[in-house]
Amino acid sequence: MSGNDRAVKMPVKRGMSKREKKRTLVAYSFIAPNFVGFAVFTLGPIILAFIMAFTQWDGSNPMQFVGGENFKELFTNDRFMASLRNTIVYSLFTVPLTLVCALGLAILLNQKIKGRTFFRTVVFFPYVASLVAVAAVWNMLFTPNKAGLMNQLLMNVFHTDPLKWAAAPNTVMLTIILFSIWKNMGYYMVIYLAGLQGISEDLYEAAALDGAGSWQKFLYVTLPQLKPTTFFVSVMLTISCFKIYDIVYMLAGGSNGVVNKSAMVLVYYIYEEAFRNWKLGSASAAALVLFVIVLVITLIQFRGEKNYAND
Repeated sequence: MSGNDRAVKMPVKRGMSKREKKRTLVAYSFIAPNFVGFAVFTLGPIILAFIMAFTQWDGSNPMQFVGGENFKELFTNDRFMASLRNTIVYSLFTVPLTLVCALGLAILLNQKIKGRTFFRTVVFFPYVASLVAVAAVWNMLFTPNKAGLMNQLLMNVFHTDPLKWAAAPNTVMLTIILFSIWKNMGYYMVIYLAGLQGISEDLYEAAALDGAGSWQKFLYVTLPQLKPTTFFVSVMLTISCFKIYDIVYMLAGGSNGVVNKSAMVLVYYIYEEAFRNWKLGSASAAALVLFVIVLVITLIQFRGEKNYAND
């Protein structure tokens, strides 16, 4: 064979045709608005926040690079440490209680009972209703005097003294936790309902043939089959709890002492540092700490889910 016959023919590169270029341009034109919005309103502020975390800036004077001083000040700041502690306490109670309530409601309302569509709507309604409206109703129910419905219940049924709920430092976090569970459990109930309806009836029939009762079916069929759903709900709930702001502001907001001392959470602290005290560098450092905390917790949850799946 000649050298020319043995030569490897390289593919010939050709440019895109006009039609291909036009189709590509049209495709990018559909993507561009969303990408520009993401770059301007999400990616840009994130990058700027990372930069400002290492500076001192009040929004008007020139930025001053201070290195890690903002982070050192954070962890010696009593208000920041209180906000971190309150956020952790809020998350530790809200996440498991919301999971339990949502799963319990989903199992109950997945049964063939009369009016279950109505009850599903009632449970889901607080999630889609205006926060201002439901917070106003909640404040009326939990009025911090003897006229409040919950205090009437405590006095007449449980024979205890009335509570001040969101108006008292020792009960404000309890009120916020209860409100969060009540408002959000309907949304996660719907997710659990979708998971329950995806479980094959054959598994329950096989368990019944083996003599399993209702509790055994729940432990050995329902819970294992809902593992992906529970993982998704726990991750979303944890992130949501660490980002809590609006509920705290509506129930115990403003500049009163209740929020500042007993219900201050991380996002509320960031808001006050940035837009009341105009310490944008300190606020950005706190936001970066919050980002790292949420990232670490999410990675731990993913690792735990992976290890559980491998077992």
